[in-house]
Amino acid sequence: MMFAQGFQSYVCPGDVISCEDGPFTVLAQVVADDCLDAPDQRQDGFWPSLYANAPGFIGPGPNHCQWFAEAQAKAEAVMEGWRKGDWFYCGIVLSVSLEGVQLASHAASLWGIEANYPGTDNSYLTEVANELLPESIAVAREALARLTRHAAVLEGA
Repeated sequence: MMFAQGFQSYVCPGDVISCEDGPFTVLAQVVADDCLDAPDQRQDGFWPSLYANAPGFIGPGPNHCQWFAEAQAKAEAVMEGWRKGDWFYCGIVLSVSLEGVQLASHAASLWGIEANYPGTDNSYLTEVANELLPESIAVAREALARLTRHAAVLEGA
């Protein structure tokens, strides 16, 4: 099973998509990342460089000065958008319930994902949710098995 309905092209913290997987209802939620590091602090090589040993080296070539100028302008635009709050880092957090009973409020997650990043449509957020789906179902099945064992013990008491 997969999330048929994906996240919108513009998301806010708290946005949710859902799907059914057998008897389970799975919610995938956009949660703001609490790490406040700027993009250039999170990503080695964020800023372009003309130096071969630098992480942001753009490569040699006859147009390297033009490539550098374009990469520098893009990096500056990305940083400015982040500073203005046009895009943000988030986590996709999956929770699983069964017949309205939540089995796992945080069954699976991935953090440090760009949301509303310039030039993207947020489709990656749905891809992440789909990749986390099997893990979240496994966690829910384990929780259900524990509850079933506890119920059996209580019935026998």
